[in-house]
Amino acid sequence: MGYRLSKIYTRTGDTGETGLGDGRRVPKDHPRIEAIGEVDSLNSQLGLLLAGLDEQGLDEVSRVLAPCQHRLFDLGGELAMPSYQALTTAEVERLEAAIDEWNDELGPLKNFILPSGSALVAQAHVCRSLARSAERRCQHLNTVEPLEGVGLAYINRLSDLLFVAARIIGRRQGIAEVLWQPAEKPQG
Repeated sequence: MGYRLSKIYTRTGDTGETGLGDGRRVPKDHPRIEAIGEVDSLNSQLGLLLAGLDEQGLDEVSRVLAPCQHRLFDLGGELAMPSYQALTTAEVERLEAAIDEWNDELGPLKNFILPSGSALVAQAHVCRSLARSAERRCQHLNTVEPLEGVGLAYINRLSDLLFVAARIIGRRQGIAEVLWQPAEKPQG
């Protein structure tokens, strides 16, 4: 790697702007910065999930999800440097293969489930919901400044993977899924 941060603060963002990898300065609430921020939030929460998986010895799930932290960092790079492309179709296909393998084991979902059951199941759902939020931010950016590459497909597929991962984590932990109980209809 070439460039390394030698100084954490630069004071160049004190007026509400930040720099992109291509040299442009944009407001910190620019859609591109919002997308980068959501991807970063997801990556941080994914790190928390991975730490919990490692503590619980759920290595199989960790092996599938750990590379996603690196790919999210790649996506952040693509967002910060619009001409940079790191994600490939092969990575989207890797996520799809993991989804298919776990889904085959789980079988079809017959009820809505809640993001609950264990701390790890809930954390996987936190990651899933943040992936959806990051996807929305990236899609909004795409309407303002069209995005190149497979980033949108990757983040969409990652949210699907995280949903299935939450279910497989519960299965590996021997915890039943918490099924949604709809409100009773009023008598009348």
